[in-house]
Amino acid sequence: MSTPVPGTPSLLRAINDRAALEALLDRGPLTRPQISDLTGISKPTASQLLARLEEAGLVVRDGIREGLPGRTAELYRINGAAAHVAGADVTPARIRVSVADLAGTVVGEYTLPTPDRTGVDVVARMAAALDGATAAAGLTRAGLGRAVIGIQGAVDPATGRLGYASHIPGWHIPDLVATLSDGLGVRIAIENDVNLAALAERADGEAAGTGDFVLLWVADGVGMAVVLNGTLHRGATGGAGEIGYMPAVGAPLMRDVRRTHTGGVHSLTGGAAVLKLMREHGFRGRDAATALGRVAGDVCAAASGTRTASDAGARAERALTELASRLGVTLATVVAIVDPALVVLTGDVLRAGGEPLRARVEQHLHSLTIPRPKVRLSTVQGNPVLAGALQQALRETRDEVFSSTVPLP
Repeated sequence: MSTPVPGTPSLLRAINDRAALEALLDRGPLTRPQISDLTGISKPTASQLLARLEEAGLVVRDGIREGLPGRTAELYRINGAAAHVAGADVTPARIRVSVADLAGTVVGEYTLPTPDRTGVDVVARMAAALDGATAAAGLTRAGLGRAVIGIQGAVDPATGRLGYASHIPGWHIPDLVATLSDGLGVRIAIENDVNLAALAERADGEAAGTGDFVLLWVADGVGMAVVLNGTLHRGATGGAGEIGYMPAVGAPLMRDVRRTHTGGVHSLTGGAAVLKLMREHGFRGRDAATALGRVAGDVCAAASGTRTASDAGARAERALTELASRLGVTLATVVAIVDPALVVLTGDVLRAGGEPLRARVEQHLHSLTIPRPKVRLSTVQGNPVLAGALQQALRETRDEVFSSTVPLP
């Protein structure tokens, strides 16, 4: 039987420090009495704590709060400059990087175009992208605590190689994470882009407070993130959620699915398939999202009565219903296995379909399954991959920084 660890003064100080720092992150700036109330510590202890955190460079004074009964009170906030992290979103066309301070404020951004060519030096590319973002933030790469890279693929933990990403040249090298970390001089983590979107959704979107959910992403390709008991499920090779490669009813059976954007589900619901479906019903656009947006707009106009019923409206309804049926069948397979409480729809294509598509997907899904999870559109603003990458980097960095205020015995 394990022996309980006594609550030593240094341990208790570390616990109080962490509680105060978390309160400042969530509610700051705060006064000493407010920190005392939120954390349950005495005001003298809060004063000692703030002095300690200020000396450690983790909090700074932020003016005074006036107009309240009693004496004016000094405000304290997290010192964002105490640490910086980077998040990156890698696609075949570009690398987009954001740099955030410890408080989570984005202080620099940069986009590096990456034209497709052979002989790509992935370390040099990432160095250029990170250097551009840190320069915009008034920093150097050496000032980063860590960087989290989101990519359209997954690193196999057994081999260290990137899989499911044959369309992104240069990234298929041994020990990818170690090679990048050593070459860049920054601690690197690589995560699937859709998984990062799910982290962003759980933090600030429709999945907040939901322990079991799936996030379906449709853009050029199709992907899914699976969150079980509040934790991302990555699978043995990192490929959990790569449903684009899954066989699908109504699609030809594809046996050579190692190539990107192959597989039954992708052939029915990927960007090219959606654009083809919309064109078959007479709706055109430069890409699937544009064409589907026009379809959804016609359906909304017909439903609101702002436009009289027409052949175009009927065609739009048929196109949207067909796509919703395909998506509902795909999700029914997932729901039967995972039984999530929530399905989140995101990616350029599904966002373009909007509420008309969401409602029809939910209707078709519920007609096919015993569990009836809610189906919701993502509410994360901006780039969800970057948002998730920054959140992961900040969470890990804060764990380190916030735990270092008092040396534990």
